[in-house]
Amino acid sequence: MFEYQAPEDLLKDRIILVTGAGDGIGRVAAKTYAAHGATVILLGRTLEKLEHVYDEIEAAGHPQPALVPLNLESAQEHDFIELTNTLEQEFGKLDGILHNAGLLGVRTPIESYDPVIWQQVMQVNVNAPFMLTQILMPLLERSDNASIIFTSSGVGRKSKAYWGAYAVSKFATEGMMQTLADEVSNISSIRSNCINPGATRTQMRADAYPAENPGTVTTPEDIMPLYLYLMGKDSIEVNGQSLDAQ
Repeated sequence: MFEYQAPEDLLKDRIILVTGAGDGIGRVAAKTYAAHGATVILLGRTLEKLEHVYDEIEAAGHPQPALVPLNLESAQEHDFIELTNTLEQEFGKLDGILHNAGLLGVRTPIESYDPVIWQQVMQVNVNAPFMLTQILMPLLERSDNASIIFTSSGVGRKSKAYWGAYAVSKFATEGMMQTLADEVSNISSIRSNCINPGATRTQMRADAYPAENPGTVTTPEDIMPLYLYLMGKDSIEVNGQSLDAQ
């Protein structure tokens, strides 16, 4: 497990966008960032889930979050432009993005992979993070040190049979992060890295391994040290890395 003890005020006055914030790792990351002082922008496709996370953060007495209901699978350029305009008016800058939203797709041979599902996975896991990152770069540039965290996977480094679009999308994610990291290196206050969460107790994990006992799998709370480290100032020199949370 990645070892890091985050100071309580690590993210004080920071504005951080978390995609897929309605449940799983995204929900826990949003609450964790808020607990360390951040104003968190909760982006997800299900308003009811986002509202629940919003209420949890408010009830804990942390900075008031913002809600952005958006389905990344169907989102178009104008949706991202609208989001950017809203964030600029509301906050004027952005200090971090956690690209957490993702689709598993199906586990089946390439030969029989449904092209429609393939497109859906690529849209959510690759195209949406690209469009979101690109359009938010000017707001990130206004931060004294901005962090972009992409979500990778073990099968995004060494694939396995039947992982199809998910594995391919995570290879693409690693490539996008490396490309961006090299582009911003030494000329920008932005850094770009990947986290491989590893086996974590989420609905996606349960869908991928239906026979697995969830009680044997690490919780999202347990892997938060790396999520805090890469989003805070202690990782200011870390750029272009793909790190394991456990």
